[in-house]
Amino acid sequence: MRYAHAVRWLCISDIQGDANALAAVLAAAERRGYSRLLVAGDLCFPGDQPLEVWRRLMQAQATCVQGVGDKAVATIDPGKIRGRDEHERQRLERLAIARAELGDLILARLSRLAPSVRIPLPDGGELMLVHGSPLDPTEPFTHDMTDEEIRALLGDDPADVVVCGGSHVPFDRTVMGVRIINVGSVGEALSGGQPTSARHADATFVEFRGTEMLVEQFVVPLGAAA
Repeated sequence: MRYAHAVRWLCISDIQGDANALAAVLAAAERRGYSRLLVAGDLCFPGDQPLEVWRRLMQAQATCVQGVGDKAVATIDPGKIRGRDEHERQRLERLAIARAELGDLILARLSRLAPSVRIPLPDGGELMLVHGSPLDPTEPFTHDMTDEEIRALLGDDPADVVVCGGSHVPFDRTVMGVRIINVGSVGEALSGGQPTSARHADATFVEFRGTEMLVEQFVVPLGAAA
């Protein structure tokens, strides 16, 4: 099938409450143009701008799925949990602040986000948007997995293309005829449980042009203070 016009989608993941990083990615993408925004989960937590992130995504009419952080902020009552160490206590405090800022209505919407969404492709195929993997939305594909490890997480009906996040490292691989596009992380990455400053945000264009599906993974510089 030949596409009469190019169709370009912006695919991102793991914003993690960083509205400044999200704004930088959207501004960079808008210079190229895109018709749809797909977000593979972890929208609003643990960063300090959860409400602004939610508002920007709603303004953009983004298609979002639920990530691990989204489920946590929507369903965990931090007042009922005692942190085992200073890091956990700080995390619970951040969770309480995020829940208060988002409010009951948005928390309810986060709790109802689907773990995966299937989207028809212009060529008649199908794309699955998921935070982790088709078999387990909480377990991500990682760039260093073997083909066998990836096969084990594809499940029985993974769709033709899987757009995912969760591991914070972008990659593009095809295994068993399924194209797996991990779009990396927009927001603050975590390493060993400790936050590290993100100097850039990851994003991916998926474009349908002619008879081809083109994938372009790119980075948006954020600066040392971002």
